[in-house]
Order: sequence, then structure tokens, then C-alpha cells
Amino acid sequence: MLRILDIGNTFTRIAWWDGEKFTGIDRVPTAELALPADGIPTVAACVCPAVRERLHELNIDFISAENQHSKVDFSPVDCRTLGADRVANAVAAAEFFPLPAMVIDCGTAITCEVIDKECRFAGGAIAPGRKLMRSILAQGTAQLPEIPVSTFIPKEIGQNTRDAITFGVDNGAIGIIRRWIEVVQKKYPDLTLILTGGDAGFFAPALPEAVLTDDKFTLHGIRLACKIL
Repeated sequence: MLRILDIGNTFTRIAWWDGEKFTGIDRVPTAELALPADGIPTVAACVCPAVRERLHELNIDFISAENQHSKVDFSPVDCRTLGADRVANAVAAAEFFPLPAMVIDCGTAITCEVIDKECRFAGGAIAPGRKLMRSILAQGTAQLPEIPVSTFIPKEIGQNTRDAITFGVDNGAIGIIRRWIEVVQKKYPDLTLILTGGDAGFFAPALPEAVLTDDKFTLHGIRLACKIL
């Protein structure tokens, strides 16, 4: 049995791999993450240095671009600060989808990872996610409120401040991704588009050409990148 951790900025997923399939996935706030010293082999993708430091005494295989054992070649880029979640996404894309491919991961941040036809990591992009955009607006201004994320894509411009933020942020986030795709497809016209992450369901109707993955996509990348298996 292998324990797999996908440690994000807001939430952590704890999954169990029995050698053939996932047998369970739990989700806990990252701030509350605690693990017993039970000796169970554990591999993790962690984007929170403070959490990694807190868990450093446990025997955890933390993956990185420089400490991964997949067929993806990360050497064409400066990968010293490349997030482990992005490493896992690239590994999963290369394993399960035709290349070249672009993974669009929608969470606290919106990221993309591009893998070329020769299975080399070509780079990517990072932007704030929808909730983070809302928080930034509220924190950086005197009058704008922080409003909950919407579940549907707004079609009309806002007639009040709340709706104006929803229209602006949500359509702006879609526009960011659309521009990324436009730029990357100029170099890779036969690009496979992959959509993943906790907020991927919101973006899926606006990106019908993308394959919407299940919630195990990044977890598969973590297990495929680790040296334990």
C-alpha cells in the first residue's frame, strides 16, 4: 500500500494506492494536515514549504523535477522552483494522453504545463485563480467586497458591484486561459488540451475542446513520479 499526498495551498488530498487502483481519497484543510509515524510508504507533491518542513521528520518521498522517475525530461527548463503539483501534471499528461499536450490546472492558482512531442517539459504559465482574484480585489481596495465564487459563467455585464466583479473576474479568468491556448497552439498546432483541478468544472463549458479529467489525474502523476514504486 502506498499513501499519496497532494498538498495544496488550501486543501490536501490523501489517497491510497494498492498497486492497481486508488482505494480511497480523503480531503483535509492543509493547515490541519497531520500524519502518524506509521511506517507506511508515502509520496507527496507539496507546494507549501512550511508544511514540508513540518513533515520533514517523517519518511516521505517529496517529488520534484529534479527528484522524479518518469519518462518526462525536465532538463530543457530552469526547474529549480517548479512546483511539485506541476511536475505531477506533466508526468500524468505524458502517461495518459497524446503529445504534445497542455495541462490546465484550475485551483487556488491557475497553471498550465506544456509537454512537447519528444516528452520534454516545455514550460508553462501561472495566474491567480478565481477565488484568489476576488480576495486580491477586496484586500487591495477600500470598497470592493469579497464575494463567493459563482458556479456558472456570467453572460451579461454587471448591473451592480457584486455582479460586475463576478462578470469581470470569471470571464477574465477564462480569457487568460484562452490566450494561453492561443499562444501555445501557434507552436504546437496538434496540441492535446487537458483540464484538471478543483475548479475545472466551472471552466469546462468555456473550453469544450479540452478533456476534463477526473480527480485522480494529479494523484496518478505523483505516484508515477515517485521512486518508491
